[in-house]
Amino acid sequence: MKVFQVVVEALRSMAANRLRTALTMLGIVIGIASVVLMLALGDTMQRFIKKEMQMLGTNMVYIMPGGDRTAELRSRSGAAPSLTLADANALNRLPNLLGAAPALQGTFKLAAGNETAANMVHGVTPAMFKIRNWKIEQGSMFTDDDVRAAARMVVVGQKVADRYFYRQDPLGRYLRIENVSFQIIGVLQGEGRQLDGDDLSEMVLVPITAARAYMVRGPFPDNVHYIAAQGKSDAVLTDAIEDMKETLRDRHRIKLDDPDDFRMQNMATFAATAGKISAGIAALLGVIGGISLLVGGIGIMNIMLVSVTERTREIGIRMAIGAKPRDILLQFLTEAVMICLAGAAVGIGIAAAGAAAISAAADFDVRVGLSAVIVACAFATAVGVFFGFYPARRASRLLPVDCLRHE
Repeated sequence: MKVFQVVVEALRSMAANRLRTALTMLGIVIGIASVVLMLALGDTMQRFIKKEMQMLGTNMVYIMPGGDRTAELRSRSGAAPSLTLADANALNRLPNLLGAAPALQGTFKLAAGNETAANMVHGVTPAMFKIRNWKIEQGSMFTDDDVRAAARMVVVGQKVADRYFYRQDPLGRYLRIENVSFQIIGVLQGEGRQLDGDDLSEMVLVPITAARAYMVRGPFPDNVHYIAAQGKSDAVLTDAIEDMKETLRDRHRIKLDDPDDFRMQNMATFAATAGKISAGIAALLGVIGGISLLVGGIGIMNIMLVSVTERTREIGIRMAIGAKPRDILLQFLTEAVMICLAGAAVGIGIAAAGAAAISAAADFDVRVGLSAVIVACAFATAVGVFFGFYPARRASRLLPVDCLRHE
């Protein structure tokens, strides 16, 4: 038999028993839909993590005050140790760092016209824009001169600009922060939540000196909430971290055997953790898909065995007019594979619809790629061959005389 004839015969057999074929395909449909959706979600998570790490940089380190010494020092002096502007300046001189930028932050009341709301405000230096890879969509960012002058200037995210100045050009307008007027000089590019929790479109950025003068007041004017540092490359990041620890310990006069009074958070470690979580979710979906494929494959084997029994006389007639055992084997094996491929097509369609629904509901770009479709078809073919081989082999080993006598 030619391959084309075998395929036609398989399609005729499937069409003659539509309900049985549909029920047989059900397990394959569920399994393939799960596998394809799992691959799409895994790819989406990897793209999201890669995008966010490009935004933050895998060679980023956040340094925050507090450590194993904090509780002891609080009990002795009533105040916790802190990072300062001078610490950031000292870190900036390290050869393994591209830069170190201090920051202050807090939630404050914003107002413009009749619109009033509370929002996180960040006091930063121009170096923070480079380290965090923040881009300006409109206008410009503030300069080092603005920081030295504690200029009342502000750069906002797109949602903040739209909220307070809807359908208006925000540049040059004034946004009141804690009843102090700040002139908008720039609008940040992009939107979406970053790995550190900040939403680009909700950002409100002012010079760190202005934040200290008008918002974050306290007894220690040089203290900062955190310092963001960036290594020159991932390769030297470990050395840079050691240099930063040594520098800060020396500046804070920490003895050799005493613990640090600061904490460091390596974004590369955070990215690795996020990758493990996404891989775990993908593996869980893969197990679900694998179980469904196993159930579907067993169902195909059972139905094909029933089909062999029902079509015993047909098999005998085919052998009597010249069909060889391998032709019978190929015929039934092709039917099993065709059922699996048909189920795969339906499963891919369901997975694509599910991906579109997730993208629409969660604002999360889930896409079914060509690689997922190829893997699904390969899985379906493998299941068809594996579970269809035994019934097909059993059919091919029947004797023509016994088949023709079968009632």
